[in-house]
Amino acid sequence: MDRRSEKLKSLPEYPFAKIDRLKEGVEKREVIDLGIGDPDLPTPTHIISALKEALNDPKIHRYPPYNGYLELRLAISSWYKNRFGVSLEPNSEILPLVGSKDGIFHIVPSIINPGDVVLVPDPGYPVYFSATILGHGVPRIVPLLPENNFLPNLSEIDTKGVKAMFINYPNNPTGAACDIEFLEKLVLWAKENDIIILFDMAYSEVYFEEAPPSILQIPGAIDFCLEFHSLSKTFNMTGWRIGFCVGNKDIIKALLEYKTNVDSGIFGAVQYAAISALTGSQICIEEMRAIYKKRMDVLVRGLSKAGFNVQKPKASFYIWMKIEGKSSDFSEHLLQETGVVCTPGVSFGKYGEEFVRFSVTNSDEKIDEAVNRIIKWKSSL
Repeated sequence: MDRRSEKLKSLPEYPFAKIDRLKEGVEKREVIDLGIGDPDLPTPTHIISALKEALNDPKIHRYPPYNGYLELRLAISSWYKNRFGVSLEPNSEILPLVGSKDGIFHIVPSIINPGDVVLVPDPGYPVYFSATILGHGVPRIVPLLPENNFLPNLSEIDTKGVKAMFINYPNNPTGAACDIEFLEKLVLWAKENDIIILFDMAYSEVYFEEAPPSILQIPGAIDFCLEFHSLSKTFNMTGWRIGFCVGNKDIIKALLEYKTNVDSGIFGAVQYAAISALTGSQICIEEMRAIYKKRMDVLVRGLSKAGFNVQKPKASFYIWMKIEGKSSDFSEHLLQETGVVCTPGVSFGKYGEEFVRFSVTNSDEKIDEAVNRIIKWKSSL
């Protein structure tokens, strides 16, 4: 018997759950997973040491504050000032999260009433859509097209009934980036249309050209914008579940009030590890970028040699590659023939149908082997 609610049944299957199931069906050959974006690089040692040390403090094992330790909020404020030149009030404009996904999902029921429209990018992170549906909002798709560098065409968006807009740069899955000029236009447009901007910057530190800007660098943006950050991608801490959001104090207040009914905060030792990450040496981030750049170059060259039309991304650790036909068919065929996993573009929305996504969050050796398999497979066709 299916006990799921009608809303839950209306959602598409979460893409990475489906990929895991398909991987189980591949016999004998070793699977090389270039599908999910889960960093293989180790968490820097100074962060692990901070966690271990914190475990000896008895207070760590009690309930933490709902809005995180003040020391963590101060560390976020300092990191943000150094990175973006933006000053934030630690007690009202910063909220630590159980990973940025926590905030992205729970912001919808925090600020959206039934029937309010939420603008959702397509292709885009699937949680924007599912959060809107499960939070009783109405998703309205905003196409991100290659002819517009995967940026939304603001002048073509129907703003009737719109309460909020999810937007994400550096972008998952396309690897696109936006500049400060686009953010200025976005802030002006949102102000004119009374729309809350929910800006996802999970990949803010994974870039190969200029450092991506924060939307809060734009004057007046803090009046109606909330920005999400993740330590998962920046410090290789996906399993730790730690992130934060910054921005408008009233939006943060609403999110905090909602979350007090959902969870009991972030484990204290993880908070102290996050403090170490944000206040310690940032050389580890530069080293991470160099490794991803090297891997990206190898994968782009290999896919090009195999005959695919592929462009190197400006940011993120993803390659968004154009294909012919249905993306699910391509991904399943690639897996069966080569043992290499990629994510079908349709997993990110209908405008991703003729694309697939590759991630470089696997070892250099595995990426080299994946390239060799793909080239051999293509040459045999």
